[in-house]
Amino acid sequence: MMASSYNAKDEDGHITVSGPGGGAGGAGGGGGSLRSKKPENTAFKQQRLPAWQPILTAGTVLPAFFIIGLIFIPIGIGLYVTSNNIKEFEIDYTGVDMSSPCFNCSQNFSWNSTRPCTCTVPFYLEQPYESNVFMYYGLSNFYQNHRRYVKSRDDSQLNGNVDSLKEPSKECEPYAKHDGKPIAPCGAIANSMFNDTLELFYNDPNGTRVQIPLTNTGIAWWTDKHVKFRNPGGDSSNITASFQGTSKPVNWRKPVYELDTAADNNGFINEDFIVWMRTAALPTFRKLYRIINKTSSMVPTLPRGNYTLEVVYNYPVRSFEGRKRMILSTISWMGGKNPFLGIAYITVGSVCFFLGVVLLIIHHKCGNRSNSADISN
Repeated sequence: MMASSYNAKDEDGHITVSGPGGGAGGAGGGGGSLRSKKPENTAFKQQRLPAWQPILTAGTVLPAFFIIGLIFIPIGIGLYVTSNNIKEFEIDYTGVDMSSPCFNCSQNFSWNSTRPCTCTVPFYLEQPYESNVFMYYGLSNFYQNHRRYVKSRDDSQLNGNVDSLKEPSKECEPYAKHDGKPIAPCGAIANSMFNDTLELFYNDPNGTRVQIPLTNTGIAWWTDKHVKFRNPGGDSSNITASFQGTSKPVNWRKPVYELDTAADNNGFINEDFIVWMRTAALPTFRKLYRIINKTSSMVPTLPRGNYTLEVVYNYPVRSFEGRKRMILSTISWMGGKNPFLGIAYITVGSVCFFLGVVLLIIHHKCGNRSNSADISN
């Protein structure tokens, strides 16, 4: 009977098999090195690395709950008070009710209407607005987060690529071409761009009507304005020639190179267009429309009193049962009015503090019993 000997090497996990000839590679028999399934003898593979396992005791858990509560509650109160100090005024100008000044416009206007409808909405500000005031438009029941809607755009075209300008992406269908010409900008997002014109007037007590100056620049993100959106041809002064051979979106009243008279706010870099192209996550949303800068001619920026909102009604919402709003708001260091963050901090802090009190009572009652039982045993 043939016998063989095994020499195991712990460090590298190899097993050497020796035949009857003596050596592993002797002439009398074959020999070789077999790979063992045993893990290598290292601290990592043998699970000998140092580890730390926290032991949760009343002395560590209870202070953690109380500290979290004492930190979160004051922060939440500060955030909530700051949010409530932000002044905000909202007015619905959809024109659903017959008594609404925009009722006729909402009932008779559609995308196919050739002439815009104009309506005026009076309102009263009960308190003055200091510093800069931000003017938003709001839409309800408009699902910009729909998957096909979000994908219906050509980012390469919006970045100024000439090839994409002439041959838009298939994602833009059915708004890629019109009458055999490529649409610029293509896609459903651009085609449904909000195009109501809003103007604000202050009715002075002496009877004069003062128009509030509205700034249409500085409303888009810097990265969008200077990185993501560019006109074809770069900084060419002849923007009309850059878009030659293209067609305007189906629902637009004018081509993209006529959105503004200023060269640095026209075409794909128009800030109203850029703001609209950043789609909203929820069906009820608001987007920044204009900024009312603080000036020396009017102190405060918006005095208390009567105002008139003049609307050029270009954007129909009756087909999807939507609503339109105009919002005036100030801001703080934390942004616009949003009480949720403060409420969330207060809630988490209160729950932690309450749990700390409950666990402290349980530990005080049950801890003494367990100690007494240990002593008696």
